[in-house]
Amino acid sequence: MGLKRIERTPSAYSYPLIIKNLLRTPMIYAPRQEIVYRDNLRHDYLTFGKRVARLANALEVLGVESGTTVAVMDWDSHRYLECYFAIPMMGAVLHTINIRLSPEQLIYTINHAEDEVILVHSDFLPMLEAVKDQFTTVKKILLLTDEDVTPETSLRLDGEYEQLIGRCSEDYDFPDFDEDTMATTFYTTGTTGLPKGVYFSHRQLVLHTLGMFTTFSGFKSQAHLDSGDVYMPMTPMFHVHAWGVPYICTLLGLKQVYPGRYEPELLLRLIREEKVTFSHCVPTILHMLLNSPSAKETDLSRWQVVIGGAALPTGLCKAALERGINIYSAYGMSETCPLLTTTKLKPGLLDADLDEQAAIRCRTGLPGILVDLRIVDPDGRDVPHDGQATGEVVVRTPWLTQGYLKEPEKSEELWAGGWLHTGDIGWVDPDGFLQITDRIKDVIKTGGEWLSSLELEDIISQHPAVSEAAVIGIPDEKWGERPLALVVLKEEFKGKVEEEELKEFFVKFYEDGTIPKYGVPNRIVITDSILKTSVGKINKKDLRTLYG
Repeated sequence: MGLKRIERTPSAYSYPLIIKNLLRTPMIYAPRQEIVYRDNLRHDYLTFGKRVARLANALEVLGVESGTTVAVMDWDSHRYLECYFAIPMMGAVLHTINIRLSPEQLIYTINHAEDEVILVHSDFLPMLEAVKDQFTTVKKILLLTDEDVTPETSLRLDGEYEQLIGRCSEDYDFPDFDEDTMATTFYTTGTTGLPKGVYFSHRQLVLHTLGMFTTFSGFKSQAHLDSGDVYMPMTPMFHVHAWGVPYICTLLGLKQVYPGRYEPELLLRLIREEKVTFSHCVPTILHMLLNSPSAKETDLSRWQVVIGGAALPTGLCKAALERGINIYSAYGMSETCPLLTTTKLKPGLLDADLDEQAAIRCRTGLPGILVDLRIVDPDGRDVPHDGQATGEVVVRTPWLTQGYLKEPEKSEELWAGGWLHTGDIGWVDPDGFLQITDRIKDVIKTGGEWLSSLELEDIISQHPAVSEAAVIGIPDEKWGERPLALVVLKEEFKGKVEEEELKEFFVKFYEDGTIPKYGVPNRIVITDSILKTSVGKINKKDLRTLYG
């Protein structure tokens, strides 16, 4: 006998997993809950739903139809949240443009994605002006602005967002369609070559929303999110759907606070005044906030912060815990929508002391709901989960990109053997916790052995004088590569700590067996700043070029 498929009654409705169905619940449970944008605006979910419909009508006026790609260039705002829903709900494709791309990368992504309409904030008009003569598919440009005056520009604008949606009906009949329809696309910038486009379907985004919420709130731990939280993203909304959290928070009807351009004093004021309880960011953003003058005056004890995009250094984790922040790690990448793991303290660790908790909170985490995660050797064989044996992280979940847009060869490399290859090296301990030890491209190869740059960064972050740190491998005639550490000192230690003291700090970790002798950097550079990528990660590619 073969598989027995269910019989479908001809008149039965097959409920599609599409984004429009995420909007039903908040309209029932939280219609009067607030959505806030800086000091500029606050309205409720009923108004939000009407604005989503108005935006769809406005885009239809501009010629948008099913299959059209619509790009957005904006700060984190209520408008961006409306685009997260209205554009894919029409059957169009939302392209979230990285506003920190170079002109060459920007025009490549616009043309490669075949953007027909671009919604652009006035702050980014110069970026489009610089590449407008190279457009191949763009037909309309809609202005987004917080000002009352239309800025001067050489671009032909086809209206202003608020004026256009203000003239449109607040009713729109969003259609049903196949749940495998493409909903979003965006581009990941690698270390070589042009950006690569990833893409996600309605089904994937709905399942990611449900899976991420269940992962966060289905188990008793310090990691929790529910309708009583107040959410403020500190990850750009162009970056992997702000990690998918706006979809969860909208589904649950949370109060949402959108800060626009990231300004430390404003972010801290919004945390205080709007009583923000849940955020997510890369380590550099949290580091910037904790070192802001207003941080000392702000009660952060109700604040839960998920760190992703880069490893959470132990030093930063302890500094946050001392301020009462509920901080922990999550892991994913552009290709994975992004959630793969979160660091959840199991019940026995909830009352552990700060040092013991920090050691776990900085782990990469436990696999989320419906995440099948393996650690494999170069031949694709599983390595033991003993907390020591390392290999590449490969994964399967329902929400992984199915390839790179228009790049079949790179897509096959990504999915070699039917598993998505993350390019990350790590181990899994007997309790199931994953620890990423490095990117394959960032691991330091010295004397035939591998050194984890992330482990060395974590070590030096624990020195009381260190504010930020990066470790890279630089060419060495004898050993192939040797580690070089770059360190930014805390303000009160500048001019008081020298390279030798920091090197001696590393030596202690060699002496207690944490790292081998060749893990002690030959050289430590004390600097005022460390190069970052467009999404706030340490830019090791450029650092290797600069110091190599």
